[in-house]
Amino acid sequence: MALPAATARFSAADPLLLLAMDHRESLGRTVFGVEHDSPTDEQRAAMVRAKQLVYAGLRMALPSVPAGRPGVLVDQRYGAPVIDAAHGDPVVLAVPVERSGRPWFELEYGDDWQRRLRAARPDYAKVLVRDNPAFPHDLRTRQFEALRRVGRGLSELAVPLLYELLVPGTDDQLAAVGGDTDRYDRDVRPDLVVSVLADNQAAGIEPAIWKIEGLETADAARAVVAQARAGGRGGVDVILLGRDAPAQRLHHWIEVAAPVDGFVGFAIGRSIWDDAVAAHRRGELDDEALSRQVRDRYLDFAGRYCAASGASAGQRGDPAS
Repeated sequence: MALPAATARFSAADPLLLLAMDHRESLGRTVFGVEHDSPTDEQRAAMVRAKQLVYAGLRMALPSVPAGRPGVLVDQRYGAPVIDAAHGDPVVLAVPVERSGRPWFELEYGDDWQRRLRAARPDYAKVLVRDNPAFPHDLRTRQFEALRRVGRGLSELAVPLLYELLVPGTDDQLAAVGGDTDRYDRDVRPDLVVSVLADNQAAGIEPAIWKIEGLETADAARAVVAQARAGGRGGVDVILLGRDAPAQRLHHWIEVAAPVDGFVGFAIGRSIWDDAVAAHRRGELDDEALSRQVRDRYLDFAGRYCAASGASAGQRGDPAS
């Protein structure tokens, strides 16, 4: 069943500007030297502290966000202090439910996921899914079934779904473009994204917001929105994810997506804070410098998105609405 239009909360004039820091397995492995996703007590404490410092940067940015609604996407595993802090701040809070670093969707906390999510009290629950129409049919079917169960569980909790979709190319798809990942992003991936959205919808999975990799053309962005809103799903929106891309690439994706009706914001993570966290870990930045760098990079992306979408200064919504 499609979500009613009344559930739509954001717009081009009032975009959702999420700072994403729900990274767990990849953050531990690439920055903190964690092996097999099993941190030592010292590594765990360092990751918890790093997320607090990244969030401090978002807090520093709040008075200067030009328009829209700031938000944070953060996990319960290492981000519990951030979740607690976010409840007292004027931010949208999103929390992931998937297990990190897995090729196919798994729940982070198994059968206990609903209780833990209820305790976190997020505005959105997020799933990260890798899919492609060319992936094995039986594995895709199993994944759809798991996601459909999550959707039912979220309905019981009255928490809307934020669906982050990655569509990695298969060997054959990449070979067809000579291994050129830029050509795959431009010429192949957009149609695959539309197909995956349609397959999820046919399987009964109904996000409130789709979180989509950057698109190279406005026509591709419009096609994604058209599918996201097909079949009476007029209240469904799309936001842009960062994919740890260089700033210049993200600037282009923002310029493409932000003017398109139905795109209502972004969720950008490592492109904002990864370098700063790594430098802090090496002792090259102190706590305040890390947070200031996060503030400045977040505000750069927020300002560019608001300028491209036409959001005016002073148009700030209530995150709790």
